[in-house]
Amino acid sequence: MRPAVDASERYSRQVLFAGIGESGQRKLGAGRVAVVGVGATGAAAAGLLTRAGIGRLTLIDRDFVEPSNLQRQTLFDEADALEALPKAEAAKRQLGRINSDVQVSAYVADLVPANIHELLADSELVLDCTDNFETRYLLNDYSVESSKPWIYAAAVGAFAATMNILPKGMAAETAPTACLACIFPAMPSGNVETCDTAGILATAVNYAASLQVTEAMKYLTGQAAVMRRTLISADLWSGERSEIVTGKPREDCEVCGGRVFRALLGEGRPHITLCGRNSVQIHEHHRPVDLGQLKERLSALGTVRSNGMLLRFERAPHTITVFPDGRALVQGTTDVGLARSLYARFIGS
Repeated sequence: MRPAVDASERYSRQVLFAGIGESGQRKLGAGRVAVVGVGATGAAAAGLLTRAGIGRLTLIDRDFVEPSNLQRQTLFDEADALEALPKAEAAKRQLGRINSDVQVSAYVADLVPANIHELLADSELVLDCTDNFETRYLLNDYSVESSKPWIYAAAVGAFAATMNILPKGMAAETAPTACLACIFPAMPSGNVETCDTAGILATAVNYAASLQVTEAMKYLTGQAAVMRRTLISADLWSGERSEIVTGKPREDCEVCGGRVFRALLGEGRPHITLCGRNSVQIHEHHRPVDLGQLKERLSALGTVRSNGMLLRFERAPHTITVFPDGRALVQGTTDVGLARSLYARFIGS
């Protein structure tokens, strides 16, 4: 067993900062935060929170580590990519090496209406580190319904953005902000840039995560009153920067005004969703798969690798990654029909 690191020395420089102090450090040590999405932004945010001494951290991610992640996803290394470890589990292992005092729970799962209340119940603050608006609108509904704050963050190319959402029903002294639906009443449509189409700079990721975690630390130390009340965005390459005031909820907002939670009810949520990187995700929840039996069945049909947490079946030009709950990522196509056909053929309908 390795010797324990002296906490007073570990956090000494952070405690010297007037905004934290001894009292703030104790509050951070009692803090409970969920990080949804442990890719680039989520890895950076989780690392910062762990080094800051957060008490309990919940990691939720549906994906696995690939070589293309290593350029910007700071909690993973080459071994993680070669083993195709689930990101949540690989992140948990690395965070334990950084700060063994932090309690980290990892969930290899897709956050959906059916599990969001269970997975986020233990957290007092949620950090959005996802790569899609479908999940963000779900988080927004959950936040307003449960009066639990969340912090939006996004990064693509050299662009980074973040926004605090403080819903109605929190502590009396905390005035509510606009929610995501106040600013963006409808989900973006048409072509939306992703890191797989526009690329991404690690510096943009770390910029977004740094702003996000700083705001989280304000909240966790009982200083919600000084949290930023704007949607801030910046292009680190061009130097352009903008802010939109988000200080008050929009009166006619369907979500925080009308309390209509379409995303939380699962309205319009596709059973099959595109993941952005020439792949399709197929949701088959409540349909567990025996990965051991599946490995035996598929071994004669292509290349199979399994690490107990997922199984990868390669049959050129496609790769199917299957998780124990039956969820799968079909890589090598964006054709939903073809993806469904491959899933039915090799995994079962």
